[in-house]
Amino acid sequence: MIRSRKGGRRHYTEAAELNITAFMNLMVILVPFLLITAVFSRLAILELNLPGSSSEVTDPQDQTFQLEVTVRSDKIEIGDRNQGLLAEYPNTVDGYDYESVSNKLAEIKSKYPEKTDVSVLLEADIAYDTIVQVMDRVRIEERVEDDRIVRNDLFPDISIGDAPVLSEGV
Repeated sequence: MIRSRKGGRRHYTEAAELNITAFMNLMVILVPFLLITAVFSRLAILELNLPGSSSEVTDPQDQTFQLEVTVRSDKIEIGDRNQGLLAEYPNTVDGYDYESVSNKLAEIKSKYPEKTDVSVLLEADIAYDTIVQVMDRVRIEERVEDDRIVRNDLFPDISIGDAPVLSEGV
């Protein structure tokens, strides 16, 4: 590059080169390291619905099977909104009897294979872990066949609501 000074003399200077080799070496190491250590999280969302009103007047001809699973502090009840209670599973020493509930739901699914919806009704102060366990058992049946786990859909369309309050005499 040529620069001129006030005195008319010309002074020659070289243009500085940009050395990016060190930066490129850093990027070659840093980019794969960041990609390997990145945490890719999977978000699982379960869509829930509100159950229909049980006080609606229905024609006896239109009464279809409406499965309800009621979680109480001392038991789990499985029933039909129209017919009433089908099964009741009191708590064991270890807590809720999820296995029996799962077996009963599989039996109901075999009778009503087209049914996909269920209402899960909860009493107040039910632990979150209990809610998740019940919803998992309602959605999917897991069996062991030939040393492998087989999963079948049971009732994936879950509505969630409050359990009816038991009267004092019951």
